[in-house]
Amino acid sequence: MRLLVLGGTHHVGRAFVETALARGDEVTTVTRGVSGVPVDGAEARHANRLDPDAMRQVLGDDEWDAVVDTWSDAPVAVQTSARLLSGRTPHYTYISSRSVYSWPLEPDSDESAPVVEGDPSSTDGGDYAAAKRGGELAVLDEFDGDVALARAGLILGPYENVGRMPFWLNRIASGGRVPAPGPYDRPLQYIDCRDIAGWVLGSRPVGTFNTVSEAGHTTMGALLDEVHAVTGSDAELVWVEPSTVEAAEVSPWTELPIWVPPTGEYIGLHSCDVSAAYASGLRPRPMPETVADTWAWLQREGVPEPRTGRAGGPMDAAAEERLLAIHDATT
Repeated sequence: MRLLVLGGTHHVGRAFVETALARGDEVTTVTRGVSGVPVDGAEARHANRLDPDAMRQVLGDDEWDAVVDTWSDAPVAVQTSARLLSGRTPHYTYISSRSVYSWPLEPDSDESAPVVEGDPSSTDGGDYAAAKRGGELAVLDEFDGDVALARAGLILGPYENVGRMPFWLNRIASGGRVPAPGPYDRPLQYIDCRDIAGWVLGSRPVGTFNTVSEAGHTTMGALLDEVHAVTGSDAELVWVEPSTVEAAEVSPWTELPIWVPPTGEYIGLHSCDVSAAYASGLRPRPMPETVADTWAWLQREGVPEPRTGRAGGPMDAAAEERLLAIHDATT
């Protein structure tokens, strides 16, 4: 198969390129060429996706069997690509996000849940949810072939440039008392970037899909225990209650990556219906494989530059001290 990856040096895009090459596919990437890790074996082309003339030139008159688009900024870039590639490939996958759903996300909701407004011709990528929805609309409006909208949930695995799993791996590896947000058996729902790639390349899905594991694919306790084991750390995991997190004013999801409390407005982040994706062939790998491979990648390459435009960051020493102080005072 001839595959075009719009993006291909960061996280999901890199996973697509490596997975495709391992299958024996012929891969072309289009990136700015200023960041990320180019994958040996792929034909690398460079252009600013916000420049229609540059995109027209870099794509030339070539045709591909499938296109994967990982763009997460101004929707007009997706509009341009979908327009230029119509008639030149039969299948276009846009890596979207569950962020397109109206907040708060309803637990157990499927792809028919309400979504935010989006403008496919917008030049503004500042609102992530609106930008992703605009990208979806751009593909649906402009592309004349089969379309897959992969509304990814929490994406983990090697090459992650958001810093969620890398935070826990590096923090636990450094030792000491580590506040671990409970309850221990809090179910998690996520997807390894390589499983998105394997599913799309192997199944060529058509339609809109919540692209994430089943709820409870693992738990917060099992995940952090695996991190502890893989890193060989002597850290002490101190399990703190959701009420302690709230009292310490530490933010779920951002300061405590991956975790959200089991009640309240965040609950839908780890609870959605994934039956459509599973029916189309999505099969997430076991959690220990994702943890081990992410740690091995960090050992080889180090922590990448974080993705720009993301508000907040993982908890610092002051946040840890507040959590531990309140926990110790109440137990």
